[in-house]
Amino acid sequence: MLLEAVLSVGTDLDLDTTLQHIVDTAAGLTDARYGALGVIDPERGRLSDLYTCGMSEEERERIGRLPDGGTGIVGLLIRDPQPLLIDDLGADPRSSGVPGGHPEMTTFLGVPVRVHTEVFGNLYLTEKRGGPFTDEDLALLKMLASQAGIAIGNARLYEAARLRERWIEGAAAVTTALLTGESPEDALMTVAEGARVLADASAGVVLQPTEEGGMEIVAASTVDDPGDIVGTTIAPGSPVLVQLLGGEPVFIEDSATDPRMTTHVRTRFGPSMMLPLQSGGRLIGTLALPRSLHGRPYTAVDRLLASQFASQAALALVLADAQHNREQLAVYEDRDRIARDLHDLVVQRLFATEMMLESTRRRAAEGEADELLSRAVDELDSTIQEVRTTIFALQQPPAEAGTGFRGRVLKEAAGAAALLGFQPSVQFRGAVDTLVREPADQQLLGALRGALAAAHRRSGVTAITVVVEAAARLEDGRTGVRLTVTDDGLRGRDEGGEGAGVRTAAGAGAQTRARAEARTAAGAGAQTEAGAGAEGSESGRARGTTVIWQAPC
Repeated sequence: MLLEAVLSVGTDLDLDTTLQHIVDTAAGLTDARYGALGVIDPERGRLSDLYTCGMSEEERERIGRLPDGGTGIVGLLIRDPQPLLIDDLGADPRSSGVPGGHPEMTTFLGVPVRVHTEVFGNLYLTEKRGGPFTDEDLALLKMLASQAGIAIGNARLYEAARLRERWIEGAAAVTTALLTGESPEDALMTVAEGARVLADASAGVVLQPTEEGGMEIVAASTVDDPGDIVGTTIAPGSPVLVQLLGGEPVFIEDSATDPRMTTHVRTRFGPSMMLPLQSGGRLIGTLALPRSLHGRPYTAVDRLLASQFASQAALALVLADAQHNREQLAVYEDRDRIARDLHDLVVQRLFATEMMLESTRRRAAEGEADELLSRAVDELDSTIQEVRTTIFALQQPPAEAGTGFRGRVLKEAAGAAALLGFQPSVQFRGAVDTLVREPADQQLLGALRGALAAAHRRSGVTAITVVVEAAARLEDGRTGVRLTVTDDGLRGRDEGGEGAGVRTAAGAGAQTRARAEARTAAGAGAQTEAGAGAEGSESGRARGTTVIWQAPC
């Protein structure tokens, strides 16, 4: 029986299966009713896992938790790993510390299980059928424990190799994903998700330093909905924060009870690792991997592999950020080249063609040719203005708008494009950035915003032209800024659609909706014009509305 037991113990390389098989084999070899193998956590000096046999599921649930390990028979074997044989547990003063809810026990036999020179755990047997345990049982159990140590050592090596391979493959997958050009937010979520899966954690979160000196959770991956995890902050001066900012990892046995943890979400988690994401002395953030409340604690191997993953992920984040910056720089350089080409080639040729046509128009006799040439000159002038606006937009970073007046006008037009479904044409005439100053600039922007909103409310709008003209000659003879917003939308009869060229002054009390919209767009001292163009296709409704805003500056 002993030979068969020894041979069967090492038949499986899976650690959990091997440990359970050792318990079952020991109980069968000694004819014990109950058996257990407790795995010792060397750092905490208590049991981290307990494998049992002989108990039903209900009895296992009644046990509730692992024995304390500091007192009683269990604690004695942990502190002094020597074989122990007791005929009557009830009469032995050391018998406290047995898990609550355990079935009644009288006889007891326990031996340590060593892997090389390290005490891996203890093998416990109770309630031998037919009488107390004998010295022969003790000798059999010691022999089995010795062979079990070899089997456990092999299984641990195999499990460590599999675990290391899993972390290496996961780290490689995360690195590959980071270097494919993800946005910074997606990159952080990729790290959090990958680490959570590899560590078998309840959540994976990434924290980044705040301006106040604390840390804030900016990305969270959880089995369930992250809820209020994102945005949670660690206050400046926290003991955990001091370690993290110093580049030291923090390992927590129970987040819910550890006094170093101060966040409101700590009560839902148990064991946790908080690993700095740093590369080349630069702290990018912190990777936190909490397990569920009362979850399995992290082993030394878990901590080592997770720390290596964090270092590699930090390096990948730095490389991804550098790659993103290089791509952005390439975009800026390409945009500069396009802007130079447009300015040096296209605009100059268009301007030369306009001058030639203008000269031809002046020489030609009045008539149809003169009208056609005038129209061609106007079209070329509009094209030149739009190309110059495009050149200005190309010179701005893609994610930013210009801080000058010209850039703010373009930003308003771009914002309206999201609602309209198309980009309004914007033209500038004169040195608008230099000549348009406060308060005229704010008033003009408000008028532009109102005019674009009014155009959006009209039906059939497919094109909008915005013209901002500096140093324009106003009707009162003064010099100022003029804004003209023209659209091709249909105007109803209540909007003055049957008339044409209705002109009002701001605040003049016009009653139609078109006039009211024009009046709303105008600022103090400005004038507006709401005009109708060609007839539309719907019951004689006119198409086209023009809003003019002007003010001295």
